[in-house]
Amino acid sequence: MSDQGKGSASTPTGALAPGSDTYKGWLFKWTNYLKGYQRRWFVLSNGLLSYYRTQAEMAHTCRGTINLATAHIDTEDACNIVLSSGGRTYHLKASTEVERQRWVTALELAKAKAIRMMNDQSGDEEPTTQSDRSEGIQGTLKTLISKLDDLGTCNDLIAKHGAALQRSLSELEALRVPVEGGEKVKGVNERATLFRITSNAMINACRDFLDLAETHSRRWQRALQYEREQRIHLEETIEQLAKQHNSLERAWREAPTLSANTPSAPTTEKGSERLQKGEASDEDEDTEYFDAMEESPAFITVTATENTQHRSVSPCGLYSTLTPPSPLRRRRSHIPDKPNYSLNLWSIMKNCIGKELSKIPMPVNFNEPLSMLQRLTEDLEYHELLDKAARCESSLEQLCLVAAFSVSSYSTTVHRTAKPFNPLLGETYELDRLEDFGYRSLCEQVSHHPPAASHHVISQRGWTLWQEITIASKFRGKYLSIMPLGAIHLQFHSSGNHYVWRKVTSTVHNIIVGKLWIDQSGDIEIVNHRTKETCQLKFSPYSYFSREVPRKVTGVVSDSGGQAHYILSGTWDDKIESSKIVQSSKGGSGSEGKQKTVYQTLSPKLLWKKYPLP
Repeated sequence: MSDQGKGSASTPTGALAPGSDTYKGWLFKWTNYLKGYQRRWFVLSNGLLSYYRTQAEMAHTCRGTINLATAHIDTEDACNIVLSSGGRTYHLKASTEVERQRWVTALELAKAKAIRMMNDQSGDEEPTTQSDRSEGIQGTLKTLISKLDDLGTCNDLIAKHGAALQRSLSELEALRVPVEGGEKVKGVNERATLFRITSNAMINACRDFLDLAETHSRRWQRALQYEREQRIHLEETIEQLAKQHNSLERAWREAPTLSANTPSAPTTEKGSERLQKGEASDEDEDTEYFDAMEESPAFITVTATENTQHRSVSPCGLYSTLTPPSPLRRRRSHIPDKPNYSLNLWSIMKNCIGKELSKIPMPVNFNEPLSMLQRLTEDLEYHELLDKAARCESSLEQLCLVAAFSVSSYSTTVHRTAKPFNPLLGETYELDRLEDFGYRSLCEQVSHHPPAASHHVISQRGWTLWQEITIASKFRGKYLSIMPLGAIHLQFHSSGNHYVWRKVTSTVHNIIVGKLWIDQSGDIEIVNHRTKETCQLKFSPYSYFSREVPRKVTGVVSDSGGQAHYILSGTWDDKIESSKIVQSSKGGSGSEGKQKTVYQTLSPKLLWKKYPLP
């Protein structure tokens, strides 16, 4: 049967309700002046209007497609539709005004949806969700928004056709001639039919939106209830594990014979073995190799012999061994032991995940018996490093001692897992050691929320130190990260050298289950603002699978031109050594494809050694 002819177009098979995926039907399309309008099968789907000669051609041959997102919809008379997009124009005709209006309504809805989809794709990309459930929620929200937009489009169409119907009724009321009355009544009937069709579409769209909202509302309620049950179950499980762990710790403490015969922790044994190996290699003056890349203070070092390089003694005694000062008056050597109170940590911390440490209500059992101001003053324990640095004539040797001082402030943190008390606003702490050590320190709490302190130290031995510090912290469930903010300033009176650096990140592990332990990680850049000399220090984070020494610190001291002069190495809980570079050369490529530098150095000399615990 031929598809050509001017018979009436059949009724479209697609539903007119907004949100329908496909709308199909016969329309007459203008071809040329010889054939005129020919009947074609049109399919409206996903914002695209395609046409075929017959329905059978849908499987293999498409005669043309127009994108409604960029198309313009216009009407010439009561039965025509004109679609234009770029250089392509379709002249379409329906058999009746009602059928034409059905297609116009479907085309306008499809165009509005296509424009929204195009704007969503060209706008900012949404962040990738972390689970399938989140993706499902996002998809549901998009569907609801699409349905809501369809309702808005239908509302506009109803307002448009309602206004046209009102105009027809007004014209009908103004009639006087019976002949004109028949035509006007016919027009009113057509307008009323169009209004009914559009109103039905609006009703169907409202019904779809309501059904979808009710369905997903019930689904979200079930998902929320499931998540609540899972959270309660998880809290009960972790609380039970914490109780079991506490009972095991109490049983272990009550068995003195077992605790006395228990070997040290595996990490401590491995660390001591590595330290002994490192010390043996230093005594034998064998060749040592350290990795050094451009972005981190790691290096390859070849130790030179005594005969190949002559070493001059620094006037400041840079490499002399530090000895603890002898106080003039007797002071206590230890504080009372911490009371052993049984406490369920998880019951306190389970509701604090993601919060700032300063906003977490902590029991007094977790505090050590001193304030944050006193803890901050403890950075001056190895103040004699600064006294020696003040006597240095070489700014590079002075920078080595300043770097050792910056590392020494972490020496006591390895065994101190309790937090200090938060000072009151305006609270001060003064440490006057002018009589024996020649310095006076003053700390003050200058802000309460967020907590911030100011610290100033004046020394009679040629240096002044000041810092402002505030702490940003986050509790992540398994660990607690503490990020000190603010800079530390150090100025030497005789030379005018002004050094500035910042602290690294401290991490407290095993918050829920296990023994608490602290690690320091990150980079420190010490800058001499007078000479532009720098020291790059790297605190390597602890890794159970690493062969490196635990709590390792490495560094490079460079002049203003970037040339390295000293290599620093050691651990932040034990000692720091320095090695003077006598020669450097380019080595092979590293694991990241960057070229390494091989440094030939003198034997390492001790800069700082931790005092033995009382």
